[in-house]
Amino acid sequence: MRLITMTLPVLVVMLVLTGLVDQGEGTMCASTFFSSIVQLIPCRAAVVPFSPIPPSETCCNALKALGQPCLCVLVNGPSISGVDRTMAMQLPEKCTINFEPCTL
Repeated sequence: MRLITMTLPVLVVMLVLTGLVDQGEGTMCASTFFSSIVQLIPCRAAVVPFSPIPPSETCCNALKALGQPCLCVLVNGPSISGVDRTMAMQLPEKCTINFEPCTL
C-alpha cells in the first residue's frame, strides 16, 4: 500500500507533464533563428521596405513550410537589415495562408 501511495503522485505528475509537452509541440519553432531566415530567402523581395513586389509562389511555399511559430520568432527577434517587419507580418495574408497573427 505504501508503494502505491508513493508512486501514484509521481505518475500523475508525469501524465500532466506529458500532456503539456504535447500541447507545446505545435506552438514552438523547430528551426533556429538563422535557419528560419535562410528558409525565407525567396521572400526577400517582398519584405524590403517600400517594395511593391508581391510574394512569389516559391516564397509562399517556403513560408508554409516554415510555419507560423517560426515566422513569429523572426518578426519578434532581432532586427534584420533590409527587412520591413510589418511587410513580413503581412506575408501570410498575401500568400493566402491561414496563420494566427504574431503578437509583438
